[in-house]
Amino acid sequence: MSLESVRKFFADKASDIEVIVTEESSATVALAAEAHGVQPEQIAKTICLRVGEQTMLVVTCGTARLDNRKFKDRFGGKPRMLGQEEVVAATSHPVGGVCPFGLPSALPVYCDVSLQAFAEVVPAAGATNAAVRLPPERLVALTDAEWVDVCQSAAVA
Repeated sequence: MSLESVRKFFADKASDIEVIVTEESSATVALAAEAHGVQPEQIAKTICLRVGEQTMLVVTCGTARLDNRKFKDRFGGKPRMLGQEEVVAATSHPVGGVCPFGLPSALPVYCDVSLQAFAEVVPAAGATNAAVRLPPERLVALTDAEWVDVCQSAAVA
């Protein structure tokens, strides 16, 4: 069902973008990079977090790590990663296939500026073996996301 909700999302909003389903798993950044022939940095990983009562999605460059200080300064609290069941309940997507597309209800989406280093990024598409390829600016536009700077800089990572 999750993959189907993502396919419907793209059919309705961006029919020029193809959902790519691979034989091999792309459930981790390393596996996704290998499956799609890109560098791990180019994978757009989606993290489902909660700050207080607010659940949100943060999409970052595949190798980026959240910077707790930057995150707290931006969102007013410490991020808490959701457990597997909570992620599925919030997104309908399994861990390893979480993306900001085809959600059962609207969640705030934030894209880290680390994605801006690439002409094209590869986020998951609702299954552990599905993804799409698109420019980061298109990712932001399609998901009504906001750009944020909440990851450690490359020099620190």
